[in-house]
Amino acid sequence: MSSKNELPAKCRECAKSKVLRFHGKCHFCRELEFHEAVLCDLNRCIQDRTKFQCHAFEPILRLASPSQNRANGRIDRLPKRLNKESYLRLFSSDKIKYERALALQKLSRDPDDVYVQLKYHFAWNVARRAHVFNPPNHFINLVHDIFLSCSERVVRFVDLLYLAPDHIHLYVESDGELSVEEMGHKIKRFSNNTIIEKFPLVRDKFRGDIEIWDEAYFVETVG
Repeated sequence: MSSKNELPAKCRECAKSKVLRFHGKCHFCRELEFHEAVLCDLNRCIQDRTKFQCHAFEPILRLASPSQNRANGRIDRLPKRLNKESYLRLFSSDKIKYERALALQKLSRDPDDVYVQLKYHFAWNVARRAHVFNPPNHFINLVHDIFLSCSERVVRFVDLLYLAPDHIHLYVESDGELSVEEMGHKIKRFSNNTIIEKFPLVRDKFRGDIEIWDEAYFVETVG
């Protein structure tokens, strides 16, 4: 993580009004205690400091109603959970099992003959953390299906864990044939092109730029 003196001016100003916290609009971040600082670092590491852009920037002074203050308090008091236990509950869910079995059927493979060795949690930002998928429920079904279809074209199994306005979380299973970098690139490329095709308004928000996702990504093994 960069020191405060190395941060772009906008980040230094934003940091004055923040403490280490979880993303306010991502339940998955809060569930797994995934700090928003990770998303900030991903956004900074690929941009020129002098031309830095961040649509998640928050000014120092904000007016907050009593109801907002109470909501923030509830977030701060969320019970602590072990990441490992949260992952185990999530990845053993009937939803994940069903979608994985369906993906394998589409690959014309017998699930009993498939040994999945590598499991990953990926996260990456929308370019410059723009709030493109807002509200997420307007996009969730189609975006979920787009990533699930990556199971047929890219790796063994891809599932959308959470769609936030400015970033995503994915669960990926791999047989090890592709490197992590290759997997991330292929999933981004396929999903980027398909989302632009299905949601022309998303492309319009980027003023002609056809790259929805940032180049940087977060990844960790989960089993």
